[in-house]
Amino acid sequence: MKTGFSIRGLAPSSCIALLLVWSRDASAHGGDVGELWSTGAAWTSDLRVLIPLYASALLFLLGTLRLWRRAGYGRGVRRWQVACFWSGWTVLSLALLSPLHWLGERLFTAHMIEHELMMAVAAPLLVLARPWGTMLWALPVSWRVPIGGTIRHAWLSGGWRMASGPFAATLTHAVALWAWHMPGLYDLVLVNPLAHWLQHLSFLASALLFWGALLRGPARRQGYGVAFVYLFLTSLHTGLLGVLLTVSPRLWYPGQVAAAGEWGLTPLEDQQLAGLVMWVPAGLVYTIAALVLACLWIRHSGPLRARQSYATT
Repeated sequence: MKTGFSIRGLAPSSCIALLLVWSRDASAHGGDVGELWSTGAAWTSDLRVLIPLYASALLFLLGTLRLWRRAGYGRGVRRWQVACFWSGWTVLSLALLSPLHWLGERLFTAHMIEHELMMAVAAPLLVLARPWGTMLWALPVSWRVPIGGTIRHAWLSGGWRMASGPFAATLTHAVALWAWHMPGLYDLVLVNPLAHWLQHLSFLASALLFWGALLRGPARRQGYGVAFVYLFLTSLHTGLLGVLLTVSPRLWYPGQVAAAGEWGLTPLEDQQLAGLVMWVPAGLVYTIAALVLACLWIRHSGPLRARQSYATT
């Protein structure tokens, strides 16, 4: 006799109740999530993750201190930028190093939460911080000029302008997201640590490129309307992927949901909850960001039209 049920058709309150039941049942089945935080083995010790994370933190800290020592507290890099960087860095570190990553290898829902924290929370915060210039100040003076000159080199800057355009960045992020969720590649992630690392790297890099193009790059300079359009399109295709996972009657990645029973879920329920995470909470982030951009677009369009009208008279 088949146990479990389908999430399709549940009201939001029922979904919340399901999460509460899952937390209770997980403990009953031996999957006490709370105990993971006190278990050293559950924390990630992969040097491919640790070294870039701690190197970026050290560079930003040293660069901030040097800038503020020279220009004054809060100058050179603003305090809100520092807050954005450390907030984004903390979210990224918790997603990649904490027991959430360990749990994500055993529970699809946790894996999806990990991905969305990286792409929809940590990435925009890091982009708003604009940490690259601050990190450059952490390097010796003799290194800054050649590195800065290399970055400004014509062929490199031209390639970067092309890759960081709103269309290219949005397309790159979409390709990375959909490609890694194809069953063949996703199944490889489950058995190959290098593929798993590459998946996370491509998710984070493409998300940084996407948010950078919209919040700080060409789309932002072209006007809030352009950023709004591309953000809206991204919310549509990511939401579609979440919907497909939620309503699908078959398992997409049997290996990912094989241990769902240890946490009080059937494999299909685990997949459906993962789809809901991508569909609702992550979609809400994109929607809120799009609404903020829409408000800024409307707010700035009035003065712009007034200046254009004045210029023509």
